[in-house]
Amino acid sequence: MTQKILILNFGGQYDQLIARRVRECGVYSEVKPYKMSVDEIKAFDPIGIIFTGGPQSVYKEGSPHPEQGVFELGLPILGICYGSQIIAHHLGGKVTVAIDDGSAEYGKTLTYFDNDCSIFKNIGKESISWMSHGDYMAKIPDGFKVVARSDKCPTVGIADETRKIYGVQFHPEVLHTQKGKEIIKNFLFEVCKAKGDWNMEDYSKVAIKEIKEKVGDKKVLLALSGGVDSSVAAALLAEAVGKNLTCVFVDHGLMRKNEGDEVEAAFAKWDLEFIRVNAQDRFLNALKGVEDPERKRKIIGEQFIRVFEDIGKKIGSVDYLAQGTIYPDVIESGKGEAETIKSHHNVGGLPDFVDFKEIIEPLRMLFKDEVRQLGKELGLPDYLVKRQPFPGPGLGIRVIGEVTKDKLDILRDADFIFREEIAKANLDSKMSQYFAVLTNMRSVGVKGDGRSYDYAICLRSVVTDDFMTADWARIPYDVLDRASVRIVNEVKGINRVLYDITSKPPATVEFE
Repeated sequence: MTQKILILNFGGQYDQLIARRVRECGVYSEVKPYKMSVDEIKAFDPIGIIFTGGPQSVYKEGSPHPEQGVFELGLPILGICYGSQIIAHHLGGKVTVAIDDGSAEYGKTLTYFDNDCSIFKNIGKESISWMSHGDYMAKIPDGFKVVARSDKCPTVGIADETRKIYGVQFHPEVLHTQKGKEIIKNFLFEVCKAKGDWNMEDYSKVAIKEIKEKVGDKKVLLALSGGVDSSVAAALLAEAVGKNLTCVFVDHGLMRKNEGDEVEAAFAKWDLEFIRVNAQDRFLNALKGVEDPERKRKIIGEQFIRVFEDIGKKIGSVDYLAQGTIYPDVIESGKGEAETIKSHHNVGGLPDFVDFKEIIEPLRMLFKDEVRQLGKELGLPDYLVKRQPFPGPGLGIRVIGEVTKDKLDILRDADFIFREEIAKANLDSKMSQYFAVLTNMRSVGVKGDGRSYDYAICLRSVVTDDFMTADWARIPYDVLDRASVRIVNEVKGINRVLYDITSKPPATVEFE
């Protein structure tokens, strides 16, 4: 049986980084709402529990709290930031506002550790931690001792080694915390006694078995974009249901240059039922006059579903719709107490009514790099597994403002040139994602001897492991220069090229 760590979510925006760090250690984890009942926790059968951070104050009315019984389960608990304050508040300590006495901390902070504590074993006496708290534990509960502090905050870490309950005021899940991964490892292996034997081979076997049991001899319709996620989902479903799988590629007119033909060619040799639907006019008509990003995503999501419903009726007796939804899609679309960053068309963008028995999302609990690992496990070729990520709404969210065919054509040409120059410079394997965005800004320029008033294109490239956080790519100036010169000279309607140097957070990878 797979060992599991339960992560109770109290509304922090980047809580799924905790799940990512746990999985990096070879231990399976899932994020669940803090409202999960004690009986549900018992049924989940975790070997340990992690409380996440959150934006609220534990002592205020309406703030999120777990059932008190979670502390009586005898399971190891690690509370992070707000999670540590939950521990103190529920077990007899006191949490109060820190700003008045100078105990509030934000950013990189020198932290001192008691190495006799299990979670701080072999990490050294001091290092940098990432803080973000306006409250602090003014009084720790009976049975606990202080095991970490900083120059400003006296209770950075608390521990009750007898009950195996720990709280840290900083965020070990973020890379800015120098010993963060080691602290999480110590909790998993020193405290929870994890085996660390979870891998993609096991996930693949379990997922195939579950799909077979769910679907039986029914038919499945897969929304296939040709991207990494839907390609891996197709391979997984093909293993599970074989010829009962029909892959539908919706050419919505929002694809990159030549991409529709490339996707069709790539899947032509597979033993799959492949249907290509030309729906450009349908999507562009639905998007006419719409500028709000969330409305665009929802419109695109609804049009996808309606196309699949039409195809399903033509095929007959299709019970299930499958999608390549992955964990970051679910997270960013906002579930439970977490705030919505942006609705993904295949999660938060779905309409209220869907004419299928059920939606199957076999990759729903995986991060992007895990999806790639699964693709390799299933025998997919590198050119599919390593394909550039492309959002489900396509170029519809890379055209700022209203989406028109003219704008899409401009963007397609500029994006193609940028990606071509990146490939020529042999930088494609060093970047996680790179693309162009057509801004809604027009500016004065000079072309030839005349004045121009054209669009500004923005280039975007990031480096990341999991797409939950990302850093902007340091592209050499000469590569940017070649891309800029070519775009301005070869693409009609562009007279200015910008490069986005914002990391995630505070930005997202996509603009909309």
